[in-house]
Amino acid sequence: MASLIKHPKDFWTGAMYAGLGAAAIFLPHDYAMGSALRMGPAYFPNVIGGLLILLGAIALFRSFVVVGEAITPFAWREVALVLGALALFGVLLEGAGLIVATVLLVLLGAWASIKFRWRSAALLAVGLTAFSALVFVKLLGVPLPILGSWFGQ
Repeated sequence: MASLIKHPKDFWTGAMYAGLGAAAIFLPHDYAMGSALRMGPAYFPNVIGGLLILLGAIALFRSFVVVGEAITPFAWREVALVLGALALFGVLLEGAGLIVATVLLVLLGAWASIKFRWRSAALLAVGLTAFSALVFVKLLGVPLPILGSWFGQ
């Protein structure tokens, strides 16, 4: 028996968008809505939630009309590398400093890609670290240690 769903990726994308949109509308239901001229704290989440539900409905409709490809297996390794890199950045920022934390963040995050190359990842890490130190620490004055307490700073 053939499935009614012709495009599984669109179906699950639409379900996810609609669910997130419904949550964005439901969660701030105790807040004042306000009006377009005097927006309350619930106004923006309701507008964004409504747009997400609309996009979800379009994707859901499309999943029953347009033929598409099946869902591929979930990329657990890649998700673990990216989330682990973010967590490691948060743990290392104070102790090791911005330089070490950013370099490791970029290298581990890039390692999740099937197009990973050490040379390009290292160049990206150096460039992003220099950019982050210049913009956040020097220009914006964010109190982040360039080198952390582990290095005697």
